[in-house]
Amino acid sequence: MKHAYFSTILWLGTAAASAQGLTNSGTTITLDAGTTLQVQGALLNTATGTLTAPITSVVQITGNVINQGTLTLPGQLVLNGSTDQTLQGGSGTFGTIEVNNTGALGANRVLVPTDLTITTQLLLMRGLVRTTPTATVRLLDMARVIGEGAGRYVQGNLSVQRATVDAGTGVMDFSHGLVLDPQGQNLGAVTITRTAGLQLAGQSYGTNFNGNQGIDRVWQVVAAQPPSTPITLTLSWVADDDHAVNAAASLQAWRAETAAGPWVPFGVAASATARRLTVSGTQLGTLTLSSTSQPLPVELVRFAVERQGPDGLVRWATASEHDNAYFEVESSVDGQAFHALGRVAGQGTSTTAHTYQWVDQNLARYAAEQIYYRLHQVDLDGTGAYSPVQALRVPLVGGLQVQAWPNPYQQQLTLTVHTQEAGTALVQLTDAVGRQLRQRQISLPVGTTTFPAEDAIGLLPGVYLLHVQQGTQQRTLKLVRE
Repeated sequence: MKHAYFSTILWLGTAAASAQGLTNSGTTITLDAGTTLQVQGALLNTATGTLTAPITSVVQITGNVINQGTLTLPGQLVLNGSTDQTLQGGSGTFGTIEVNNTGALGANRVLVPTDLTITTQLLLMRGLVRTTPTATVRLLDMARVIGEGAGRYVQGNLSVQRATVDAGTGVMDFSHGLVLDPQGQNLGAVTITRTAGLQLAGQSYGTNFNGNQGIDRVWQVVAAQPPSTPITLTLSWVADDDHAVNAAASLQAWRAETAAGPWVPFGVAASATARRLTVSGTQLGTLTLSSTSQPLPVELVRFAVERQGPDGLVRWATASEHDNAYFEVESSVDGQAFHALGRVAGQGTSTTAHTYQWVDQNLARYAAEQIYYRLHQVDLDGTGAYSPVQALRVPLVGGLQVQAWPNPYQQQLTLTVHTQEAGTALVQLTDAVGRQLRQRQISLPVGTTTFPAEDAIGLLPGVYLLHVQQGTQQRTLKLVRE
């Protein structure tokens, strides 16, 4: 792949311009009004780069978009690749983002590892947008989502803001599966954050230890002025998020303070054959849907993680237990692929409150800034369910840190390397038994560097090991190619 490097200020005029991959380092790139910039490959705007464009400009990109510098694109950004693309906006803002990825199902995603801000609209033509469990796509006041449907929506966290919701605005469609009618009341500024499609208990769906679960979609509704009389909410979802809930059955809306519960009924149960249900109530918070035969009581009354020196302390408590054999504590560095740390025996059947804890020793071994934890509760008959996911932030304290996302991966893989010492690092890729497949050297500045892991593309499905060595420090990551 060729890259264009610039060291002076560059203006691109109204005629269409194109580049075979574009890296902007130490340059100010300004697009004139009406310009269409086509990039065949990746766009990297480094920490010293500036890229600005007027509202009438269009930028089309077939590869990843990584912004580490100053980026202002109030016009249209079109992601029209044929494999997974990563969009890391950094502190940049975007007007309209159009997703039109022609890749095969499952390989046509726009992966969003950090928060992303949109001021006008998110237009979904083809492909999915998927955030990490901690990243959010934020649509500012009056920005809209257009084109969501089965196989074409935002998986993860999607926040939509409205500066004013009152009698003057009337019914407000937040465009992400929730329509709010304030019934003449002034609610002030309202922000609704939807979490969907992540398959994470306590985050994208409600659950309990008995295995009862709701749809894989929750909405967190926050209003500056809570209602004093009932408001009306219409909740809708796509078939992808059914999560084994029968949409043809009578459904009940449920409310909780957070997706971890405990859940109480909200409104009246009714038929939702079109995957749409309208309910009324005065208490806001987190909302979801489930069949009336699958209520969402939560016996887990507390689950938290915290730093304890170099270790992580995982603590939880139950109000009651039924046929509970044991808890298995699991951890993950990406919030998706979890592995077991160990088991803690349960209390069988008990109506007495119990507390538990697990110490995860030496957090530095993860080489990650954030670690995710969950509980796998297993009954005496071998069946089980998962708790909500909790995240623990681990400040970088020096040395070499390496992360890969997404992992498992298919057509796209992004590496993030953090070091406090500039210099050359050796990157080696081996198979699961240690046979070297690829090797190259990279130059690392002080701080965090993000770049595509091109050496890992084209490998056959399987398990591989990525070794990064800088001086006497070495980190090894397990990569899973699907």
